[in-house]
Amino acid sequence: MKVRVDPELCQGHTLCNMIAPQVFELDEIDGHSRVVDEDVPAGERARVAEAVRSCPERAISTF
Repeated sequence: MKVRVDPELCQGHTLCNMIAPQVFELDEIDGHSRVVDEDVPAGERARVAEAVRSCPERAISTF
């Protein structure tokens, strides 16, 4: 599984980082999320799926 955050849609709600801090980090300047590594470790897949469902902007996608 791979994951990405659309920077045009992300509004910096930080939910993804709270749910899966090993996968998502927050930009120090604008607080928007970015992916640490697009290849999601097997142990983080459930958390990433929850982050996708929880994103109010639908900025996170998996492939």
